[in-house]
Amino acid sequence: MTDPVSFAAISGAALGAVGMGMANEAGRAAWETAGALVRRITGREVPAPRRPAELERVAALLREAAEHDPELARAWERFASTLPAGAVPAGTPRLPAASRHFTDRRRALRLLDREADRRFDGRPRVALLHGPEGIGKTATALYWGGGHADGFPDGQAHVDLHGWSSQRALGPAEAAGRLLRELGVPAAETPHAGDDRLALWRRLVADLRLLVVLDHAYSAAQVRPLLTSAPGVFTVVTARHPLPGLDAVPVALGPLAARDSRRLFTHFAGAEAVAAAPEAAKDLLVRCAGSPYALRTAAPLLSAHGGPRPGTVDTGPVAALTGSAYRALDADAARLYRLLALRDWPHVDARTAAWATRTDSASDPDPARAAALLGLLADRGLLESDGSERYRFRPAVRRHAELLARHEDGPEACAESVARVVRGYADFAEGAARGALPQSWRVPGPAAPGPNANPAEALGALVREAANLAEAVRAAVDTGDPVAAVRLGRSLWPLQLKAGWHTEAVPVLRAALRLPAGPRDRAALRFQLAMSLTELGEHEEAETEFRAAAEDERTAGDIRGHASVVEALGLLRLRQWKGREALAFFDEAEALYGTIAPGDEGHADLRRALPLIVRHRGRAMRVDGRFGEAVTLLGAAVESFEVIGDDYNRARALTDLADTHELAGAPAAALPLIDQAIALLGAQEATYPLAFARSVRARCVMPGAG
Repeated sequence: MTDPVSFAAISGAALGAVGMGMANEAGRAAWETAGALVRRITGREVPAPRRPAELERVAALLREAAEHDPELARAWERFASTLPAGAVPAGTPRLPAASRHFTDRRRALRLLDREADRRFDGRPRVALLHGPEGIGKTATALYWGGGHADGFPDGQAHVDLHGWSSQRALGPAEAAGRLLRELGVPAAETPHAGDDRLALWRRLVADLRLLVVLDHAYSAAQVRPLLTSAPGVFTVVTARHPLPGLDAVPVALGPLAARDSRRLFTHFAGAEAVAAAPEAAKDLLVRCAGSPYALRTAAPLLSAHGGPRPGTVDTGPVAALTGSAYRALDADAARLYRLLALRDWPHVDARTAAWATRTDSASDPDPARAAALLGLLADRGLLESDGSERYRFRPAVRRHAELLARHEDGPEACAESVARVVRGYADFAEGAARGALPQSWRVPGPAAPGPNANPAEALGALVREAANLAEAVRAAVDTGDPVAAVRLGRSLWPLQLKAGWHTEAVPVLRAALRLPAGPRDRAALRFQLAMSLTELGEHEEAETEFRAAAEDERTAGDIRGHASVVEALGLLRLRQWKGREALAFFDEAEALYGTIAPGDEGHADLRRALPLIVRHRGRAMRVDGRFGEAVTLLGAAVESFEVIGDDYNRARALTDLADTHELAGAPAAALPLIDQAIALLGAQEATYPLAFARSVRARCVMPGAG
């Protein structure tokens, strides 16, 4: 009779939980082991499930087989019960600081109170703060949250959805990834596929008391997948307009009352300045029309200049006061303001500013001068600081600056400025990519030294600039610069490989591939695209790109590149639990590597590439249920890695070998091997491979194993 506990472990949900963990080495290894175990239990190849209905079908097959052999059910239960722990909240998120000067909004605050305190009836608690740009939506949300921190002991998460335009707006998958990071979930434990991210987000917050602020939403479709019916979660959404289709309490924000406008303006400008120029203050208050942002921007005009300068008539308070603030700038600050706005950079810093304004004259701004000018623009309300020497435009302000640049600087100067920034980011990206992956032949050679010699620091620099690198690729595509697009695109590889940057990379790489490129560069970009599509579960499209990349490598005559792509196709088949097809690709890759002669490009890489292929072939044998042959190949891989002194890959091969022995019902043979692997991985602080190795050991010593 089948043990009810063992039988209960066989479910679509359990399989789905394994699949959700593939963002790191432990999760990918567990998924592959699951495939081998499914093959053993069912006695035949079963394609890897990807959707809920497929997960349930595979679970049904497992239960049917386990009914006839209770030991098979116990084997699955041992596997499922010893898996590395999944992601858990590891931090208490806090909102950005609220404004010191907050006034009025009593009605809005009452509505937020009412929805937050509403008795839970199964419907998500959601409020939508909406109003025109600069009216104080974010300030209201942060002010309310700051006053209710005690009501949310598990934290207050804030994510900017960048809903200024459809191009910049975050998709639900990317937004869910940022929400998970707010909870302290590491990138290596954040699923790559959007559905898995959303499912993990909902699971982690199910029992939390949490405030979630979704700032600058573009549409209801962007927000709805992020909502949860968890009873302790209250979501505040901000948007410039009502969002039809979003079931939320509407909280409309309009202009401040005259008394509150004057109070806020006096806070910003100072009582003495207002008293010294009462007519100018009155005129500015009228022009600000109750907009908190306009009031803040107008204050320096009164303090420094006694009132606004005459000029063209602007429409709307934000545009009106932006024009006045601009006219008060000196020539250098005004030029910087205009040129920075030519692209919608997610943020700008002193380096970006120096690139944008550099000329052939001796008065080129150095980064220190550029930083001072950025600070001045922020003081005048034309840029917003994130508190770390990085700045960004409000959308209406950027539109104003861009129009001025087109008119005052002219098309040629504007194009040259954008090209300088794109080249600057390409130089930076290549150097940082080489620093992050110093041994990788897939990283292009840097045109300038990398920012850091330390790989972790170099990767961190890439992560910090990732959004701007994506915009630089789009700029290169828009301006028809294939060289820059390729350099930037290929430099994204460390972000994909080490930082899980897949959802974001796919549209950027697709854009880069729209420009003409040589076959080697095209193959590299296609390979990167295919790898991210694989991680996102888009296997059919990934295979199409892999095959196109293989053809490009063949055309270019790059045997190493061609073999690497074929090897990746084999790894894709392993992900799909198709061991026999995976083995055929690995055999083909091994044959290609064998044609690289001494002195040929890539020959030095064979020392590591060939043992890896042997290991992959052993893994394919295991997934195909051929445990004896798998043991022979994996043992050979272990010996080869020991010869070349590669302890990390030796430990991974030892883990595979021990896992195979355990699956074949020989835990006693597995135990000394997995102990060796754990010792090696512990010495290298390889967190996720070590976690999986420990789960293999736990299976080996469980009662009933073998």
